[in-house]
Amino acid sequence: MVRLTPTPQVPLLPPHQRPLDMTDLPIAHVPRVFSGVQPSGALHLGNYLGALVKFVDLQHRMECLYCVVDLHAITQPQDPRLLAAQTREIAAAYFAAGVDPERAIVFAQSAVPEHVELAWIFNCVARLGWLDRMTQFKEKTGKNKERASVGLYTYPVLQAADILLYRATHVPVGEDQKQHLELTRDIAAKFNHDFGADGFFPLPEALIEGPGARVMSLRDGRAKMSKSDPSDQSRINLLDDADTIAQKVRRARTDPAPLPEAPEGLAERPEAENLIGLYSALSGESVAQVLKRFAGQGFGVFKPALADLMVEKLAPITKRMRDLMSDPAEIDCILAKGAERARELAAPILAETKARVGFL
Repeated sequence: MVRLTPTPQVPLLPPHQRPLDMTDLPIAHVPRVFSGVQPSGALHLGNYLGALVKFVDLQHRMECLYCVVDLHAITQPQDPRLLAAQTREIAAAYFAAGVDPERAIVFAQSAVPEHVELAWIFNCVARLGWLDRMTQFKEKTGKNKERASVGLYTYPVLQAADILLYRATHVPVGEDQKQHLELTRDIAAKFNHDFGADGFFPLPEALIEGPGARVMSLRDGRAKMSKSDPSDQSRINLLDDADTIAQKVRRARTDPAPLPEAPEGLAERPEAENLIGLYSALSGESVAQVLKRFAGQGFGVFKPALADLMVEKLAPITKRMRDLMSDPAEIDCILAKGAERARELAAPILAETKARVGFL
């Protein structure tokens, strides 16, 4: 049986100890974080710096629920034989990065049926015009909108249910998810208004603080690092070994100019800015400090240093993930306990919601 032990961490980035602003929260709402990762493809460095590092930080500051959103995963075609394994892999990444399942609640979304029940109620609260404005649906479907699943179209409504089922007050999100969080706030406000329940659901706030919130592709500094990119060379996967990391960094797209002395010199140099940003996020140094060290040098010097730093920071996490994934029964046990705790929080909130709607 694999035991969860402390994991070496990337230095937490300022302002990680700054108290969150609670001035706009109704007194009745406990400060609470909800976030989730979809089990569709291998997690990469962008997921780690943009989400997992923040998850670890937040668990020491607020009540936190971290979900593997497998219900969202099936809005697009999935291989059922792989979905369970990918769900465990996401959970293993949480734990390997330092999320403590005794402190935070970690569970699989499909194990808490209250998510689906609340989503149906919210489907009857949300307006078609709201969903028609969701840009992610348009981006994912393009000209094939008529062939997309209804689940993909109503994905943001289920996302709202995920958050509000626990009356979460804060949600760590990337820039591309801000629109979905605005929809969550709209749904919460409309429910509160329609059912005479002022303040029943909070209007959750986005948490986008800190470096590493947007990690870009190694092949295109203007495109976000993504699990769905067909080129594996575009990303550093959390399960990549040291040789693979070094090879990908060496092949990362750059420009011929030397590194500048100050951050202003990175303007219009997206690939250089991305690689410097990665070094900054992993080392805990500011971009200015990194540039001061490497100013005037070329990428032939900088890339090996970046690769060494990536290996140093990611190798313990990679090993921990592999150890955890070798014992799937233990991961299942941790997720099951997390689902029980999640349902304890969700059940009374859903019951009151149903009562306000008028269900017996």
